[in-house]
Amino acid sequence: MELTLLGTGSPAGLPEPDCPCARCAAATGEEARAATALLVDGTLLLDLTPGPAFAAARAGRSLSGVRQVLLSHPHDGPALEVPAGLPAPVRVPDRQELALISGHRVRALALDAPGTGYRVTGPDGQRLLYLPPGAALAGTGTGEGTGAGTGQAGGAGGARGSGGARGSGGAYDMVLLDVLGRPDALARLRQAGAVGAATEVLAVHIGHDVPPGSGLHRRLAAAGARTVPDGTTLTVGAYPGPAAGPGAPDVPRRTLVLGGARSGKSAEAERRLAAFPSVVYVATGGSREDDPEWDARVAEHRERRPASWRTEETCDLVPLLESEGPPLLIDCLSLWLTRTMDQVGAWDDERWTRGGAAELAGRVRVLVAAVRRTPRRVVAVSNEVGSGVVPATPAGRRFRDELGRLNARFAHECEHVLLTVAGVPLPLR
Repeated sequence: MELTLLGTGSPAGLPEPDCPCARCAAATGEEARAATALLVDGTLLLDLTPGPAFAAARAGRSLSGVRQVLLSHPHDGPALEVPAGLPAPVRVPDRQELALISGHRVRALALDAPGTGYRVTGPDGQRLLYLPPGAALAGTGTGEGTGAGTGQAGGAGGARGSGGARGSGGAYDMVLLDVLGRPDALARLRQAGAVGAATEVLAVHIGHDVPPGSGLHRRLAAAGARTVPDGTTLTVGAYPGPAAGPGAPDVPRRTLVLGGARSGKSAEAERRLAAFPSVVYVATGGSREDDPEWDARVAEHRERRPASWRTEETCDLVPLLESEGPPLLIDCLSLWLTRTMDQVGAWDDERWTRGGAAELAGRVRVLVAAVRRTPRRVVAVSNEVGSGVVPATPAGRRFRDELGRLNARFAHECEHVLLTVAGVPLPLR
């Protein structure tokens, strides 16, 4: 199947009309995006972008061969523009299937939000999944239900209703969805096996609430997804992999996110794993008695995390790193170091010089070796210190120095290293 993206933006497009925000101001050239619409093999149109005929012409395509126009999400804006000669757009009832004379089969999938998802199977068996903005598949996340309804769907080209789910299960060749708005939708697809290593994941419905330019591409790449400019034509089933160029998925095994207090480092770390299922959140801070302010911080982090994540409150990181399992998010290394320095007596000068320093160095070596060998995807958070006032006490300077050394050794083992400043992640590696 050949797929042309006539638009890749949110329903309001990018820039949004009359919006003064910095993101909309920067949305020029390839960063400008019309509302998402897909043209499949020149015969099937999924959703309508404003000015669809012009959008197709800019992409070097024509709408003259379109035989079916399907809508995926509720439309609450201006009246849809339907160019002359196009069939009237329709929405297929959930779990019904259309068979087009072109050989394509389209099945409507139930969602957990208003709208309809579509599974399109090409004449040669390639399969793509398209979800509207802000939506995930209902149920198991595979979209392979066994709905029994039958019915006649409107539109030219010999489309007809069909009961039952046609097409095999397993991973799709291509998935297009709201990766940034609903990363959990992608996580559920991965959990169900509907997105695998050979699935090309494309982000669409991109609006002004995401970072511009390279920041957008880095965030998508960390989720195993990418985006392309409006007008791009792709072949379903011809997954390009990392050779696709800038913005192609490059999901690292190990990532270290550094930053100062309230810099956004924890939120950035969580975003990097939001599209993956069954993440284990490793909280090294534990709980503290009679400290409501600390409890409020912990609650804030907990409420931000997906409900499917599991929490481990521990500083015993090595067994987790050495075992097989889902991704780990370690938050944070500075608290692990504090606890470990407590255990080796680092705050007592005499004990520190008589073996505490050597014991701490040994524990750091073991941790770093476990990071080097880990079979799991790992995102770790740590504080970046040493850029401000020199601590007034020997213990404070000792902690600063040891955390700097730990960060450097941990970063040495990571494919990606980020520094967050004022909520903006800056790639160091």
